Formats: sequence, structure tokens, C-alpha cells
Amino acid sequence: MEYKADSPEEYIEQLPEDRKIAIGKLRQVILDNLPAGFQEQISYGMLGYVVPHTLYPNGYHCDPKLPLPFINLASQKNFVAVYHSGIYASKELLDWFVGEYPKHMTTKLDMGKSCIRFKKMDTIPYNLIGELCSKMTVAEWVSLYEANVGRKK
Repeated sequence: MEYKADSPEEYIEQLPEDRKIAIGKLRQVILDNLPAGFQEQISYGMLGYVVPHTLYPNGYHCDPKLPLPFINLASQKNFVAVYHSGIYASKELLDWFVGEYPKHMTTKLDMGKSCIRFKKMDTIPYNLIGELCSKMTVAEWVSLYEANVGRKK
């Protein structure tokens, strides 16, 4: 689902009460654990955490006017989703996350290529998401992105 919002606070305010709590906690976990340099904004109708043009002037290859995306957080119709581009681009990070998940959760991991889905708001592994967010710096993400996209500065 896409919400019309100009700020993260405005996005969260539009959500149903149980989603406000979950998204609010996830947002704080991301902000508390994301390495310096990433910037929070509304991106693709979701909360987005990006590499700003001041740090990576080339921007996103699909639309260079946009900053390079890294993480998105969204309230979808049937779940809350954390979209983490690092998991998609790094097999090592994906393997770490898949291995750690059962240590934090009793439910089966519901995941796409970069999307981690949570259907029950009271079982989100906030500590694990925080640890995931801390695993990649801006420089590491840009380097991995360029290696995968094949575009250099």
C-alpha cells in the first residue's frame, strides 16, 4: 500500500494503530543502528533510508535524480515489510540473516529477495533488525552497489 506523506511522521500517522506502533519501533531501531551517512526520507511512498547525493552524486541508476536506496520500511496490506538492499546484493549478509533468524524467532522466515515480511505485529525481532541495519556502512553499500550494477564513479 502506498501512503501519501511528506515526512516519516506523516506516513506513520496515517497507519492503523497496531501498525503505527510496529512501524514506529522499526523506524527507531533503524535510526539507532544505521551507520552514519544514510539519510531518512519518504521514498517510493515508504520510509526510506538512502545514500544522499552529497555522498554519492551518481544517484540510483534507474533514475539518477533519486538518491541511492538502501532500506525501505512499509506497511503493506497484509504485513509490515523491511526491504534491505544489502541482503539482496550480499550473499554473505543474506546467509548471516537467515542463520540468525531462528535464534530470535519461533516462526518461519517470510522473505523475498530483499523483502522481510512480518504478518504479526507482536512478533517482530527488533533486535535482529537493528543488528542487520548495523552491518553495512555507506562506503560498503556503494562499493557493493557499483560492483553489482557495474557502474563506477
